[in-house]
Amino acid sequence: MSWNLEEQRKGPQEQWLKFSVEGEDPKLHKYGLIYTGYARQHVVEGLEPRTTYRFRLKVTDPKGESVYSSPICVTTTSKVLVENGADVNLKNTSGKDSLMIACFAGHLDIVQYLRSHGASWLSRDFGGCTAMHWATDGGHCDVIDWMIQDGCEVDSRDSGLEWTPLLRLCTLSGKTDVAMLLINAGADVNVKDKDGKTPLMVAALNNHEDLVALLLEKGADPDIKNEFGKGALDMAKGLNRQVGIYLS
Repeated sequence: MSWNLEEQRKGPQEQWLKFSVEGEDPKLHKYGLIYTGYARQHVVEGLEPRTTYRFRLKVTDPKGESVYSSPICVTTTSKVLVENGADVNLKNTSGKDSLMIACFAGHLDIVQYLRSHGASWLSRDFGGCTAMHWATDGGHCDVIDWMIQDGCEVDSRDSGLEWTPLLRLCTLSGKTDVAMLLINAGADVNVKDKDGKTPLMVAALNNHEDLVALLLEKGADPDIKNEFGKGALDMAKGLNRQVGIYLS
């Protein structure tokens, strides 16, 4: 941001106009100080891509009297940030980088741009999840298809429950179109998490009927047991899940 005021700077700096940039907290709707000094421009760092921010300028004269500008809204794009030196692999407080966020949100153009500027598929958040985990959560098939073509691994495990993207999908969305993409790209339909549960078991527990049918069609083994000797059918019956009819 920059501002141009007709000010004749004479004498010591203390006699110049002083500028403060304030940014609005979107949750509290209060402004907080970002910069204060005598410069006529300031680069705000740490902004998220495709996000709208509100800023205002405070001008203080040597007597201590201040006036505020009208608030301005700024919407960021990844390209502008990167071209101004933003680190494409910088992580937020949960360990997610811009690539993970773009994959989850379904912004294919931004995903492609970040990849062309050094963003890595190998990066993990603090839970051990990769961009493919987050893309699977987002459920945008065009993004996932491009990621697969670009060489992103489909069977990486997180560091908690040791879920692959397919296991995560079986727990959360149950989307068969996303599952089909992962399976056709080599995702293991019989992989086990740290408790010995397979995608079929997890899909059965969550009553994802269409997903259970797809997994069986793609080679999921209904006879695999977890560490307690229970299979997908046992789990479905134990919770009165309708998917039991597919497993009987």
